[in-house]
Amino acid sequence: MLKVVLVEDHELFRLGVKTALASHPDINIVGEVESGVELFHLLKICTPDLILLDILLPDMSGIEIARRLKNEKPDIKILILSAENSILVIKDLLSIGVNGFITKKLSNIDILADAIRSIINGFEYLGKDISDIIYRVYVSKRKTTEVSKEFTGQERRIIEFCRDGLQSKEIANILKLSPRTIENHKCNIFRKLGINNTVEMIQYAIKNGIIRIDN
Repeated sequence: MLKVVLVEDHELFRLGVKTALASHPDINIVGEVESGVELFHLLKICTPDLILLDILLPDMSGIEIARRLKNEKPDIKILILSAENSILVIKDLLSIGVNGFITKKLSNIDILADAIRSIINGFEYLGKDISDIIYRVYVSKRKTTEVSKEFTGQERRIIEFCRDGLQSKEIANILKLSPRTIENHKCNIFRKLGINNTVEMIQYAIKNGIIRIDN
């Protein structure tokens, strides 16, 4: 059973998420709170696998909460579920090291359940709409620079798939490989670039012309 705590200040939305996730019996909402203070109080008596975190809360921001969680509870995974999708907020959260980010507007319960499972199993999860936002911003700011890193054809394809918002399991199905193999390829790319996550990989690849920007 995957244990999840929901942090959301809108009662009807909390109820909707909790009710909808009841159709996925492997996911158990073990706690629901509406503020950062309540969350950290709950974590004194409960240790979930993942925290489903909104950004706009009454007492502190999701950014502040995520930063504190990474310092105090680094083993707990963080999935952002929010209507907020500005590039500055996304960059701040991903630099902190949250494990996933999807928006309320374009998410359904199956996407949410898949994101929870993927993150708890050790993968990142970046919603396609979030990938699109990052892509558009970095295309608009793209500068031509010398590309000093060498990538295999397989690695370039994986970068392109990530640019399009595909998750590791989807890429694995297309390339007829295991999700773990895809993650290993991504780790090799990260090592070559000296980076830590998929967003930084996409940013680098667009800025340096490693992937096409014609769509």
